Order: sequence, then C-alpha cells, then structure tokens
Amino acid sequence: MAELLIVDNDLMARKEICSIVQESKYHFLSIYESSTVKRGLLLLKQSQPSALIIDLSLPDMDGIQFGRTALQLYPTLPIIVITQLKMFELIQQAMNAGFASFLLKPLSKTELIDTFDRVLAPEISSQVHYGINNMSGQFITDLKNPIESAIQYIQLNYGDPLTLKEISNKVYLSPSYFSRLFKEDTGMTFVEYVTFVRVQKAKGMLRLSSLPIEVIANNTGFANSSYFATAFKKLVGKTPTEYREQFLWEPGIAVN
Repeated sequence: MAELLIVDNDLMARKEICSIVQESKYHFLSIYESSTVKRGLLLLKQSQPSALIIDLSLPDMDGIQFGRTALQLYPTLPIIVITQLKMFELIQQAMNAGFASFLLKPLSKTELIDTFDRVLAPEISSQVHYGINNMSGQFITDLKNPIESAIQYIQLNYGDPLTLKEISNKVYLSPSYFSRLFKEDTGMTFVEYVTFVRVQKAKGMLRLSSLPIEVIANNTGFANSSYFATAFKKLVGKTPTEYREQFLWEPGIAVN
C-alpha cells in the first residue's frame, strides 16, 4: 500500500513534510502522523507503510531504538531519519542500524523528494507487483513476539483465507488468549485487522493499476466483489470505484 508514516513530536515539521508530499508527484500517498512512539508503533502494526519518517528526539523512546523495532517488524521497510542534531555519531548509528536515509532539519524539498525517488518509488512498484502476484513469503514464528509474528504472517498472506484458529496455531497460542493479546496490541480484533489490511492493499491496487474490481477483490482475499465493496466503503467512506476515480485524471498518476 502506498502510505507514509511520520513519527515526530514537532507539529510544524510534520506539517512541512505533509505540504512537500502533497505538492509533489507523491501526492497520492496516504499520510499517517504520530507525535509519540507508542501511537506510531500502533499505526505501524495496523498498516505496513511504504516508508517511515522518524525524528531522533522522541518523547517516549530514542528514535534509533524505535527504528530498530520497526525493522524487526518489517525488515525491508525504508526508514528516513530527520533531526536537527548535526552529529556524526548519530549519522553513523542510523546507517549502522540499516536506515535508508538521514536528513537534517529544516528539510529541503529537493532532498526529501530525491530520497523518495531512491527509497520509495521502488517500494511502491514492488507493492503493486506483489499485490497482483501475491505469493507466501518466508515466515518464521518468533515465540517471544507472537503478535508481531502473526502480523507478519497476515501481511504476507492477506490474499489467502485466514482464520483466527489458523493464525493462533502458528504462534502457539490458544485462540481465546491470542484474540485478547491481538486486540490489546493492535487496537483491533483479528477480523477487523485482517479486513483493514486487505482494504489497504486494495487501495494501492486501485490507485496504481487498472485491474478490474473483481480481480482486486479476489487478490486481496475477499470472498466476492460485493463483500469487498461493502467492507471498503465502511472503512474508506467510498466505494472502490469512487475511490479509484479520484486518481484517474490527476496529473502525474499513471494508471496502467
């Protein structure tokens, strides 16, 4: 899905990033914002974004530590670090942690868009291809982090039939205990989360491809296009067709 998550307790900095994105060729990105790691981690778990932008000075956790936590959840997630601190040690830590880029505040529009071109454009392209040709990726259960493991499995296999019993078995928990832990950790029930992920994946396909609605419904795990349309409108406020029409005629949006 083509989404951007910004975690920065500086409201003006978040607004600046939003403004740059909305006025650029990446204006189709759905942007989520958080001023704290706690909220940012919840958003991260609810929806795997195309990229994560984090400030190093966060109120409830060090930015480097949060970035490492994000990479444990999504190892290929591009992470862009932003900070006012001009310290070589921080740059070195960020690069050693596997982050994609390090930018100094105040942000330069050119530098941010150039960074997107490098780390975000390939990610968006791969998401569309992956969504159309969804194959189960490698999955290894982390017994210390069963809910994170379950989230990874759902993100990899959203196009397949998924049941609470099946996923709870994969992480070696009883269905009832797994259900309670999952709701506590993600803020959603298992069924709500699976539907949310499928709708988010469908949004990317609707924006970036001309696949028929029925095909998108099937590729994202919905039983039929009617149920897909109902679930989509409930979460997005528009039907899949109405959502797609927003992007058909906008400059810079190529629907193949």
